[in-house]
Amino acid sequence: MGQLANALGKNIRAQRKAKGLSQDALALSCKIDRSYMGRIERGEVNLTVEKLYSIAGVLQCEPGALLPPISIGLD
Repeated sequence: MGQLANALGKNIRAQRKAKGLSQDALALSCKIDRSYMGRIERGEVNLTVEKLYSIAGVLQCEPGALLPPISIGLD
């Protein structure tokens, strides 16, 4: 995937760790397979808006807080 997916995945991972959640716990709460959550965090997949909102809801943050700066997506 591209820089945008990588940056989004890193932000999700950082927020998850800040909340003290395991990848497995986050995936379970979001009703996403754990291996898919790993792929999200590694930037290997593009998220749907629905999944982004689901992850943000579990992490108790705004979806926009997980998005990287716009300059990353302009390459």
